[in-house]
Amino acid sequence: MPLRQPELPRHAPGPEEALNPRAPPMSESRHLHWGAEALWQALGEVLPGLSVEVVASADSTNTQLLERARLSSGRREAPPSMPGELDALPGQGQAALPGRRQGDTHPCLLVAEQQTSGRGRQGRVWQSAAGRSLTFSLALPLDPPSWSGLSLAVGVALADALDSRGATDGPPRIGLKWPNDLFVLDAPGRGRKLGGVLIETVPVGERRMAVVGVGLNVLPQATAPAELSSGFACLQELDPGIDAPQALHRVALPLAQALRRFGQAGLDPFVAGFRRRDMLVGQRVRTTQPDLPEGIAEGIDAQGGLRVRAGALHTLVSGEVSVRPLA
Repeated sequence: MPLRQPELPRHAPGPEEALNPRAPPMSESRHLHWGAEALWQALGEVLPGLSVEVVASADSTNTQLLERARLSSGRREAPPSMPGELDALPGQGQAALPGRRQGDTHPCLLVAEQQTSGRGRQGRVWQSAAGRSLTFSLALPLDPPSWSGLSLAVGVALADALDSRGATDGPPRIGLKWPNDLFVLDAPGRGRKLGGVLIETVPVGERRMAVVGVGLNVLPQATAPAELSSGFACLQELDPGIDAPQALHRVALPLAQALRRFGQAGLDPFVAGFRRRDMLVGQRVRTTQPDLPEGIAEGIDAQGGLRVRAGALHTLVSGEVSVRPLA
């Protein structure tokens, strides 16, 4: 069934309305039971006014929610910005256009059972097959003290929700590769890609909407996608009985809580959690920064920048480079 653009519900939805008020429940046709109403109830206290929607197919959940935000704000031409770019442009996008209404800044969780044109950082493609992966985006207004490190905070929230032992004193099974990837760890500094995060923001009235896109591999695949040079990992390696809806229920509330916490305190509450899962620390890495082709990663600083030792100590800012461990 093609993607539809429902009106966002503003009241407690019934079981079908929670999925899509203009379409039959996708769970019936796909045999996936998403429990959208239960999600709506669990997240509503953290994100008042939330809408939860599940669709069979979308080009990109991030693209869909960004377009809705633009239409609501009257700024259809407004380009999306990466969070790290906003700190370099104080006040960018904060002023409302004369004569424009405030816009719709109600949060929305949009889940697509299949993405046909999913996007990753730096224009990479992230496609998904129905039931074999989890792809969703959460849009909400944010006004943090600093936007630096938002993708790191999201990564910590997801990894802790999926690997609770690694969040405390046990050795982590899920590692984080700066700035936005989750890996199943096979050895120190080595692993296979489990998922990724793409965060974009757009102005809506006097506020800024953050759209947090998440993609997680859930079921095994016979062959790893060609674009995954690091190898393929899935959640069923960690929890053999898990499926995409169960994974969504496991991560949705911790993610919403983490975003609210980031909005209040920035990256600081998440720095220790990222350092515990940092798979690059102590590893020789390659970067795309022309004056820093490679060096030794020495972890993140308090603002979420990656420190790389190549003679002197350099700090890389999210959005500027791609970092990969050297074989």
